Amino acid sequence: MDAALTAEAHEIRRTLRDLLARHAGPGAIPAAVGTAEGYDPALWHRLAGDLGLPGLALAEEYGGADCTVAELALACEETGRVLLPSPLLATAVLAAPLIAALGTPDQRAALLPRIADGTLTAALALPGGSLATALGLTGDNRDGAWAGGGRAGGIQARGEGGGARRLYGEADRVLDGHSAGLLLVAARTGGYPRGRTRLFLVPGDAPGLTRTRLTALDETRPLARVELRDTPAEPLGAEDTAERLGGAPAALAAAGRTAAAILAAEAVGTAASALERTVEYVKAREQFGRPVGSFQAVKHRLADLYVRVEAARSAAYHAARDPESGPLALAQALESARITTGEAVQLHGGIGFTWEHEAHRYLKRAAGDDLLFGPVHRLRDHAAERAGLFGPGRTPLAAARGAGLR
Repeated sequence: MDAALTAEAHEIRRTLRDLLARHAGPGAIPAAVGTAEGYDPALWHRLAGDLGLPGLALAEEYGGADCTVAELALACEETGRVLLPSPLLATAVLAAPLIAALGTPDQRAALLPRIADGTLTAALALPGGSLATALGLTGDNRDGAWAGGGRAGGIQARGEGGGARRLYGEADRVLDGHSAGLLLVAARTGGYPRGRTRLFLVPGDAPGLTRTRLTALDETRPLARVELRDTPAEPLGAEDTAERLGGAPAALAAAGRTAAAILAAEAVGTAASALERTVEYVKAREQFGRPVGSFQAVKHRLADLYVRVEAARSAAYHAARDPESGPLALAQALESARITTGEAVQLHGGIGFTWEHEAHRYLKRAAGDDLLFGPVHRLRDHAAERAGLFGPGRTPLAAARGAGLR
């Protein structure tokens, strides 16, 4: 699959890998996550200004590079290799595509150039605590239950007409929500039962907005609780445009499939780097007078991991060209990352369990991503339902029972 990459994609990979090797080594992670932003602002501005990462997949008219999802996925694979703490995922992968798809011409012109040059970061605030459900990755998001469904809970929008609204409610586990300069907030309008979900723009300094950084399993993925109390907000896009495109749930599901493809590439980078570091370790570590890596049992384990990582990479690259397969590629990549990083800890022996060694960071990234964007079995289950593999109204379990399996 690597041979199918363009010369431009190879150059992006080489340049980004060289830069990250110099400025984002293992020793830089604790300092970066300890900042108020949760990442290194100087490095972020360098990635945005010198390499244009947040604008890779944006149109040239908005200051972007007009590349495809494949180039952005390749860049995220490299950031995944070093577990880079950055707002790239929340801003360029989750928020920017929604602004480009739903925003009015004025909104796109005001926001996308600032995203492309790195001066504006954004976060997607979705109530319900399940990012994967809201993005349509692990279930159907059209009923709006994840957004409160017009009942108590979620985030409610008050006000009539196309002007500013007032938002009430809260969202948990908002990726980079504590530091983003702009929040895209999903809220219910119209009450129950005829309400619908819309997206709203909320500046990071809006009155009535409270953001609290949460303790996360993976400290390189900062999460926040966002509370809105009579907070002014601007609807994203015109209402008729949103309805013509299927409304906010359809836009979120489309963005979710593309994000899944990019996340799959990032998880592959994490798994590949963990495997490479483990191979180097077992080649140098000696036991019974010979390198640990020379034992046949260790070779077999490493070979199995290599096949697993390469299969996940192939699926991720395919999904980058065909985002419809993004959820399945993400499931395979998350599973590969979880198994590979777990084996990496084991093959590092006792040192792999210590905080002083970097192996635990890779394990936490894999486990944290499975919690945030999975779990794997639900990604596969919903993908199978969308593909109609089990017939109308039939779940995988019911299909298995119908086939005589238990």
